[in-house]
Amino acid sequence: MPGLSTIPARRGKAAFVAAGQTVRVVNTHGAQVVDTWAFNRADLAEFMSMEHSRAAMLRLTPRIGDTLVTNRRRPILTLTEDTAGGVHDTLIAACDRYRYQGLGCTDYHDNCTDNLAQGLAELGLRPPETPSPLNLFMNIPWTAEGLVSFDPPVCTPGSYVALRAEMDLVIAFSACPQDILPINGTARRPTAAHFEIREARA
Repeated sequence: MPGLSTIPARRGKAAFVAAGQTVRVVNTHGAQVVDTWAFNRADLAEFMSMEHSRAAMLRLTPRIGDTLVTNRRRPILTLTEDTAGGVHDTLIAACDRYRYQGLGCTDYHDNCTDNLAQGLAELGLRPPETPSPLNLFMNIPWTAEGLVSFDPPVCTPGSYVALRAEMDLVIAFSACPQDILPINGTARRPTAAHFEIREARA
């Protein structure tokens, strides 16, 4: 896809983004969750925080115009476009080897925690920890009584979100490798997703 960078199925990818640039994340095949992180480029110990963002937004899921903030309560990304129906998750932690052990895996399973480390390592960086991600396109219905289920995504192929950088940052993605629960579609087959970085408008 011309102009787009690939987040390979089951793998991670990261990139540098300047303040004012916009990152467009595409659910290319329509059924892929993309775990998303952002770190202050000058200090990786400051990162996009879901718990701080929920307090800032006063809701569980960002809407167009909402700004996600860091663990130091500073703006880092603003949601400017969303053609995916607003179905995203800010509650569920990144999957890791312990998650898959709990689901019955006895051998190594690709996971978003390792994908974050792999994506940043390609830039010569190491995450200070694994923050809870913004789970783009992840369909986790919930009620006042609690979570209902891990449901397949509801967006169509090519749906996307656009996020404007509010500081110089490092963005990182994982095309979630979950293939036991149906969060990547009922076929339980993770696929690639794509992203592009657009220059700030004059």
